Amino acid sequence: MRRRRYCKFCTDKVDYIDYKDSRLLSPFVPDGSKMLPSRISGVCAIHQRKLSRAIKRARQLALLPYTPG
Repeated sequence: MRRRRYCKFCTDKVDYIDYKDSRLLSPFVPDGSKMLPSRISGVCAIHQRKLSRAIKRARQLALLPYTPG
């Protein structure tokens, strides 16, 4: 039996995911490519939407890369 994954943001009671915090966002974007889906990262649907919005904003401001390398 596998252990159930719990949302990291729900357990920490995070309401706002800051797009300027690249240390928080970088584990959800492996090697600067695609964003991890919620089934792999273990994030709930509400926080996944907030996370993807924050990653897209960080990429616009060049805080996270669009492409690997």
